[in-house]
Amino acid sequence: MEFFKTERLIVRSFRESDAADLFAYFFEPRVNCFADEQLATIEDAVKDVREKSKDYSQFAVCLKDVDILIGNLFAMQEEDTFNVGWNFNGIYEGKGYAGEAAAGLFDYLFVKKDARRIYCYVEDYNIRSQKLCERLGMRREGLFMEYISFVKNDDGTPRYENTLQFAILKKEWEKLKSGR
Repeated sequence: MEFFKTERLIVRSFRESDAADLFAYFFEPRVNCFADEQLATIEDAVKDVREKSKDYSQFAVCLKDVDILIGNLFAMQEEDTFNVGWNFNGIYEGKGYAGEAAAGLFDYLFVKKDARRIYCYVEDYNIRSQKLCERLGMRREGLFMEYISFVKNDDGTPRYENTLQFAILKKEWEKLKSGR
């Protein structure tokens, strides 16, 4: 199922043919919040894309011209609010794909899903995602100190992450899009 297109991207449901591309960046997740999604084998990736293909909160981000998976988005609904996030293969970093995909997702959620509010969590060390949130017009709502643990320290104790929360309301997105 295709959800939306942007200038350079197609955002669609996952397919089994995405397994190798998903494995390429989930073999060693670059930020700790994706540690629980780490894939050890290509067989794990096949199983994961099968599960993601049935989950309408998961979005495959593909290059429009060649339909290659370069990243993924998620949007978990809580009434009229969505918790969103993104993860992209590092070899496609710095080309504006994450911003293009996230802006398309915001349009999709605000228009097609009638979202009132979109928010996301970003680790305090993930500067690239923080800057992306700012470029998308999201405002920083808070910093949660030692908020959650995704990985363990060398001694086996939980390593807690400091986490920022960013958000944007539909009326703020519309104002931003209209240039007012």
